[in-house]
Amino acid sequence: MNKPDFINQLAVPVVAAPMFLISDPELVIACCKNGIVGTFPALNQRTTEGFEQWVVQIKTALAQFEEETGKKAAPFGVNLIVNPTNIRVQPDLEICIKHKVPIIITSLGAVSQLVDAVHSYGGLVFHDIIKKRHAEKAAEAGVDGLILVAGGAGGHAGTLHPIALINEIKKFFHKTILLSGCLSNGNDVASALQMGADLAYMGTRFINVTESKADEAYKKMIIDSKAEDIVYTAAVSGVHGSFIRASLEAVGITEEQWKDSKKIDFGSNPNAIKEEANAWKNIWSAGQGVTAIDDNPSVNELVARLKSEFLEAITKQQQLLTTYK
Repeated sequence: MNKPDFINQLAVPVVAAPMFLISDPELVIACCKNGIVGTFPALNQRTTEGFEQWVVQIKTALAQFEEETGKKAAPFGVNLIVNPTNIRVQPDLEICIKHKVPIIITSLGAVSQLVDAVHSYGGLVFHDIIKKRHAEKAAEAGVDGLILVAGGAGGHAGTLHPIALINEIKKFFHKTILLSGCLSNGNDVASALQMGADLAYMGTRFINVTESKADEAYKKMIIDSKAEDIVYTAAVSGVHGSFIRASLEAVGITEEQWKDSKKIDFGSNPNAIKEEANAWKNIWSAGQGVTAIDDNPSVNELVARLKSEFLEAITKQQQLLTTYK
């Protein structure tokens, strides 16, 4: 199966994952200008009207960049929560169709009608999954790619080892594979491709860039944390996710409470989005990749470093051919 053409046009095969309360137009635009896919959650804007303004802002900035430099920017993407409790999914989808958003990332539900709507204007749909059953349903819905959220990833992560997960999914899914989980440098990106992915899906690493909306204390906590400081719990939003232990403790959440959970709700009651935002504002998510993060570069600096590390890793792999030919 042919992969999307844009993959071979990227500076490095990376998608900056959409992060709740972190990703905004400034971060997305910086990513796309530097040759990687930038994305953001539609719900980072509190209204559909505000969401449309962000889409227009991104499209305008990237068009201007291409006109001024003669370079083609990487495509951008929008994350839609496809769940019955999200009352904004349809109006936000209509905005995506209206403005022909290149990539739609769906979470918590794969719906063939949505996929068909995006395909109608030439867009692509990537769906995130944490297990085989979810992948099979998404494949049946006709998605163009699967985002394999493996153990150790930030946000709403899974628990499966990336090698096991990718081997299982590739048995029946032959389109684009994106791998997520503890990817922080160019060597990690090369490893993801070596395992069979087409793109590396990186979230935590992009929390600590200058264009990120993350609080400076959040960025410092990531630098100060190691892999063992990441707690996997459903207590924050009702869906299992990865959070920094120190941020949980700072608001008085005990280890006993980490095992608690509450009903998922992404918008069915008028205050749900605000409540979700408040929780994630004070309790900070990150993946086990924090162990490799020790600075706050600009997107430009980070992408340049990722590319250098990526090419070095590939070169070392090629050199192994002289030993294991």
